[in-house]
Amino acid sequence: MAKQDRGIRTRRVILEAAAGVFEECGYEAAKITDILTRAEVTKGALYFHFESKEALALAVLAAQVSEGLPVIPRKSKLQEVVDIGMVFAHRLTYDPVVRGSVRLALDDTGPRLDRSGPYRNWSELNVDTLRQAKNNGELLPHVDPLESGLIIVGAYAGINMMARSTGEQAELRHRAAALYRHIMPSIALPGVLATLDMSPGRGEQVEAEMARTDEREDVGAAV
Repeated sequence: MAKQDRGIRTRRVILEAAAGVFEECGYEAAKITDILTRAEVTKGALYFHFESKEALALAVLAAQVSEGLPVIPRKSKLQEVVDIGMVFAHRLTYDPVVRGSVRLALDDTGPRLDRSGPYRNWSELNVDTLRQAKNNGELLPHVDPLESGLIIVGAYAGINMMARSTGEQAELRHRAAALYRHIMPSIALPGVLATLDMSPGRGEQVEAEMARTDEREDVGAAV
């Protein structure tokens, strides 16, 4: 078990180091030697977990959804849609893997890496959550969950790219909040809309709630 835990920690260290290098340099300019130096691991350890630079980049990209996803179910599925985007905006302020994955997804400078995974995964997640919202009676009658889900993901990618290009990533949570304030009135029933928390601090609030939930589960498991 100790050996397995050590392997998990080593893999995480390598993943974070790679994400940091990808964020700073982009995929094409990133070097395995720089990742090894930052991770402080041997080449053998890196290749035990990841067979190539492409495999490393794909793992960073795959982590974008799993590490940006709020895991607290809500009675209001539209609130879950908002929470998805707001937690992601908050994690972009500090999480090296999420930040590196965004650089990889947005910086399409070469044909060698398939960057479609995050877009497909975020789209599927938003569309599925919107379908649940429709089943709950939260959406206006004309709303198509597929169409709205794709619009939300596309618009979010746009504000993210703009924030990166202008050096204003610190403003992303405010822009994400504004995005939802513009979109939700066109898809949500008025009674549901009035209940939604779309404030810039929503992501940090949800993450704190998740941390408290994890602490209670840890205590329960220990008892």
